[in-house]
Amino acid sequence: MSDAGPHELAVRGVHGLPEFQPGMRVGEQIAARAELADGDLVVVSQKIVSKAEGRLRKLSAVLPSSEARRLAAVLGREPALIELVLEESAEVLRAERGVLIVETRHGLVCANAGIDSSNLPGKDTVCLLPEDPDASARRIRAELAAATGASLGVVIADSFGRAWRLGQVEVAIGCAGLLPLDDWRGRHDSGGRELAATLIGIADEAASAADLVRDKVSRTPAAVVRGLGRYIGAEDGPGAAALRRPREEDLFR
Repeated sequence: MSDAGPHELAVRGVHGLPEFQPGMRVGEQIAARAELADGDLVVVSQKIVSKAEGRLRKLSAVLPSSEARRLAAVLGREPALIELVLEESAEVLRAERGVLIVETRHGLVCANAGIDSSNLPGKDTVCLLPEDPDASARRIRAELAAATGASLGVVIADSFGRAWRLGQVEVAIGCAGLLPLDDWRGRHDSGGRELAATLIGIADEAASAADLVRDKVSRTPAAVVRGLGRYIGAEDGPGAAALRRPREEDLFR
């Protein structure tokens, strides 16, 4: 993988990864197949992390509650799926047009608690988000460091829709070793005006950049982003939890 200059990024998919099973070490598998150097950022699909952590469920084994059955009738969805969404949620924000918009137990606001059935064996199986995506990122970072000796960052990425725009984008639901936000408040723009509100979502932007080389049908669930070394440090850092907007600042609830 070629070097990237101070104002350039190089992004390359990690190919040849296996089908992940519970108990497999994601970091070890990536380290065996990727050329990694100090300052690289490894972006990993949430799906392989969830598979390695055993976060798969059979809908046929789920007993829906009365509330799940009620919502399923309103939405035209499978009651067992709705039950899993409720179990993974701290609060239901919207229930309409076949979709539950919820705040997950992690504090993520998304459709159906991030549960989906793509790229899974059998029609009865669904995948839940990792129990603690930031903890997962820290573990993968430690595995990569043990295997390579390199100082790296890790982002766990998932596809999210956006309230005011069409099209899904990848966002960071977990990260370690990466400064997730670059705070420009107090700096000055090219005209000398002080910036009052600029917070750059580095982790989310890196997640989306990586997705351009790891499409969902090519079995390339990880990518290496080179050129963000200035945001990568020795400590694991605050994680993707730092990206969540505090409820008191949320204008849409």
